[in-house]
Amino acid sequence: MIKTVVGIEGMMCGMCEAHVNDAIRRGLNVKKVSASHKKNEAEIISEEAISPEEIKKVLAPTGYTVTSINSEEYTKKGLFSK
Repeated sequence: MIKTVVGIEGMMCGMCEAHVNDAIRRGLNVKKVSASHKKNEAEIISEEAISPEEIKKVLAPTGYTVTSINSEEYTKKGLFSK
């Protein structure tokens, strides 16, 4: 699993988060996506790595600006793990 954190500029409210989440879910094969206008980022969990070009292409029509993209290995934390 891969965790990708995408810096996004321009989100102002919960509806902005919903637009970003919907665009990512429709355009990419992801397990989970969670956008935050307070952090100015979206966190994507996926089986395979997603290229920065794909992410930018999916988010371009929304009108928000991608400022950074960072990917790393993701291991799901168990219920009782520390």
